[in-house]
Amino acid sequence: MKHPVQTYWKLFSSTFLLSTFTFGGGYVIVPLMKKRFVDDLGWLEEQEMLDLTAIAQSAPGPIAVNASILVGYRVAGAPGAALTILGTVLPPFLILSAVSLFYEAFRSNRIVAALLRGMQAGVAAVICSVVVDMAGSVLKEKKVLSDFLMAAVFLVTLLLPKLNVIWIILACAGLGVAAALWGARRNREAGKK
Repeated sequence: MKHPVQTYWKLFSSTFLLSTFTFGGGYVIVPLMKKRFVDDLGWLEEQEMLDLTAIAQSAPGPIAVNASILVGYRVAGAPGAALTILGTVLPPFLILSAVSLFYEAFRSNRIVAALLRGMQAGVAAVICSVVVDMAGSVLKEKKVLSDFLMAAVFLVTLLLPKLNVIWIILACAGLGVAAALWGARRNREAGKK
């Protein structure tokens, strides 16, 4: 399905600007993507963005690039995904290329070091905001299993910080599959009555 040129341009320009002016990685860019593509443009539903974020986080690679691919593909298919990849990857590539030319000057500059330390506080605040927003979305659904898993994973990561995250993902996936199969079985039995 072909989309208007404006759609492609908005996908590219939105991800390019978000990637250019976002510091702190994928967990910082995701809420900004939600604001742009869900709140401002209305191209995605909030639940859809939450699902895409979960998939992007579970897939190998940087979450910002994964989320961009998924959003671009969802909005405009393969061309949209290609443009969002380009829009997301191009700014860091250009910035890091420029920084590498002046690495020695940046490394020893106290002002740059202080600026980067200050940015860490801002990044931490944005990540906390993402956690609160995503947790609020999960709690609004009022699904007992989702609420339980969210609380359990939070506690497990606090109590067992050295536990490999793959075990948490596999356990949650297993519980999700079991719950889906059990729900499908209950629906089939209810349909027979």
